[in-house]
Amino acid sequence: MYAVIKSGGKQHRVTPGETLRLEKLDAEVGTTVTFDNVLLVKNDGGLAIGTPNVKGASVTAKVVEHGRGKKVTIFTYKRRKNHARKMGHRQSFTAVEITGIAG
Repeated sequence: MYAVIKSGGKQHRVTPGETLRLEKLDAEVGTTVTFDNVLLVKNDGGLAIGTPNVKGASVTAKVVEHGRGKKVTIFTYKRRKNHARKMGHRQSFTAVEITGIAG
C-alpha cells in the first residue's frame, strides 16, 4: 500500500512506516499531522487516482524532528567587473514518520 501526497509544493510517494523529510511544517515534535492533499492511493483493492485529489483519502504522520539540511554554497562571479559574491543557504525541514493511509 502506498500513496502520493503533495506537501510544500512537492509530491512524495509514501508508505506506512517510512520516514521522510518535508518542507518545514508548523507542528510540534511528537504531534500527529494529517495530509488531505492525496493525489493517488494504491492498495489491495486497486488504484484510486484523484482529479486532482482523491475524495475521502488522508495520510497521517507523526512529527519526528525539525532541523536544517546541509549547507549549499552559492558563488556568483562577473568577469572583468571586480564582482564576486559568496553566499550560503541551509534549508529547514521537518522529518515525519508515516503512520497510516486511509482511503
